[in-house]
Amino acid sequence: MRVAVLISGGVDSAVAVHRLLEQGHDLHLFYIRIGLDTGEGDCSAEEDIEMCRYIAAKYSLPFDVVSLHEEYWENVMDYALRSVREGLTPNPDVMCNKMIKFGFFEERWGKEFDRTATGHYATTREIDGLTWLGTGVVRVKDQTDFLCRISYSQLSHLMFPIGELPKAEVRRIAIETRMPNAYRRDSQGICFLGKINYNDFIRRHLGEKPGPIIELETGRKLGTHRGFWFHTIGQRKGLGLSGGPWYVVKKNTHDNVVYVSQGYDTEKQYGSTLHLDEMHWLTRDPWGTDCDKVRITFKNRHTPEFLSAQLTRLSDSEYLIDSATPVQGIAPGQFAVIYTPDSSLCLGSGIITGRNIML
Repeated sequence: MRVAVLISGGVDSAVAVHRLLEQGHDLHLFYIRIGLDTGEGDCSAEEDIEMCRYIAAKYSLPFDVVSLHEEYWENVMDYALRSVREGLTPNPDVMCNKMIKFGFFEERWGKEFDRTATGHYATTREIDGLTWLGTGVVRVKDQTDFLCRISYSQLSHLMFPIGELPKAEVRRIAIETRMPNAYRRDSQGICFLGKINYNDFIRRHLGEKPGPIIELETGRKLGTHRGFWFHTIGQRKGLGLSGGPWYVVKKNTHDNVVYVSQGYDTEKQYGSTLHLDEMHWLTRDPWGTDCDKVRITFKNRHTPEFLSAQLTRLSDSEYLIDSATPVQGIAPGQFAVIYTPDSSLCLGSGIITGRNIML
């Protein structure tokens, strides 16, 4: 097959290229530039591109750098800044996959190929003639939560060549084949920001708005924050408070108040029910109107753990997760990602609203 391979300069996508060639595919490599022309958020692009050129030359493959920085800013970063301004916790990486990597790229370049491949730790499964998103074989590295909002047509066009490999095996292949990035560290955080500090980026676009930090249980003022948008539910670091640990447990965006609670195990940072809206199913709705306390597993952030729960449909787009164990840091705006009870398939996701709804 003719395959467009999205490479980043990292070891995962480089090994994906190697495996696809072993399988006999005809490859064309692409690097998506999303940093702005102003230099803001270059994500170490030049170093990454140079590494990609080396991989392309090593295997004598065509390679193109394509720019989607305007589309990224107008869609992904606009969504992120708008969410933060409203006191929500966005996930730009999820929206980047949906709108940029598998959205604009597919519309302009990927559609010319039989498949598009990436270095995500995920798999696809064919069941009853339909394509489903499968988790990575090694669950601790699974990245399906970053793919939880893509469309079925996008999913059907994707390949994940390293989804069935443990990270150690990926490193071994890179070393054995003398990849220049074999020992390169994995990227962390929001790629767009590159070396830019997250708080500096938020300050540049939203400014500062000082307000009180209040202890939830007592109403006592403990300090002053520089704007509620610098803080998210479940946050512990960066509060500047003594006598901790302190956790952000609530935000009043109208009055610009951040509420905290003290202690590693404070019950205020935990909850067991998550109300979801804007539910999106990747392949199809598995239960329809029969979704009443069905067994699932889920994630509410990018962690190795899959949590057991029951899922209930409230309306066409609204659902309620009742977790079997307390969930730390339930942040409105984040995605709750739904999996089968054995966590082998990623079914879809909804946006956490923060509303308290009891059945």
